[in-house]
Amino acid sequence: MDTKSYVIATAAVAVPVFFLINRWARGGQFNKDVRIDGKIVIITGANTGIGRETALDLANRGAKVYLACRDLNRADATREDIILKTGNQNVFVKKLDLASLESVRMFVEEFKKCETKLHVLINNAGVMAINNRQTTQDGLEMQIGTNHFGHFLLTNLLLDTIKISAPARIINVSSIVHKCGTINRKDLQSEKSYSKWPAYCQSKLANILFTRELAKRLKDSNVTANSLHPGVVRTELSRNLAILQYAALPLHPFTKSPKSGAQTSIMLAVDPDLKSVTGKYFADCAISKESTAAQCDETATWLWDVSEGVTGIKKE
Repeated sequence: MDTKSYVIATAAVAVPVFFLINRWARGGQFNKDVRIDGKIVIITGANTGIGRETALDLANRGAKVYLACRDLNRADATREDIILKTGNQNVFVKKLDLASLESVRMFVEEFKKCETKLHVLINNAGVMAINNRQTTQDGLEMQIGTNHFGHFLLTNLLLDTIKISAPARIINVSSIVHKCGTINRKDLQSEKSYSKWPAYCQSKLANILFTRELAKRLKDSNVTANSLHPGVVRTELSRNLAILQYAALPLHPFTKSPKSGAQTSIMLAVDPDLKSVTGKYFADCAISKESTAAQCDETATWLWDVSEGVTGIKKE
């Protein structure tokens, strides 16, 4: 075989394989034309990545969307872009720093001044693989403090509003890496020993255990609670992983765009077929299997009780 024939034959095989791999990596797509006009939605971390794409989609479906973000300048720019693309003027920005319990309380106070209903809460924001142990404003390890405790407090402070808005939905963005995680009861804040990946995996496992316990507590309320793995997505979440930044191009076929990564969140927020589905873990727009550790009711209850104490909910 001459060089030209070899190149043509290789391309004939490689190109279809490339597209098949890319299609597989994109995962499930939610294609239902569902309107949610007038429904009120909060999305944390909505100024970039999956959160931004979720906000854009839900605004396009007619929702009144609140972008709950730490960086107001970027959030304002996102708001303007969403309004421009959708024509929906009901997109708003409110300050929320999940690494500060005080900020969470202030956000809820300000939100309740504006709204008496909340139909969808998407706990999307997160931090990942912080190299050296850092703490939140309240002295909590940054990853579990932001990814779990901040969202735990936010959700609980909004529960009264969510319940009177039923049917309503709570969606917690977790990760497949929860399957590598354990809840370290003796060192939950990684004070004795810190490693970025175990701390991150623990926080993602906490997301699912929180969802599991929350669904049990809401079983008679017509409010659902589900968690999800969005996929391996090209977002700023990997900002602490230099290797992923340098390897972005070769990894491109094996990762999702933010739009693809948002599909499962969007489905959980709007799909009428899921109106009664609760306490489940999803991936690629379908129910998936969480780890054995994520199915432990005793651990879920223990974590809830600890979280109440850490966030001060028990005193309220």
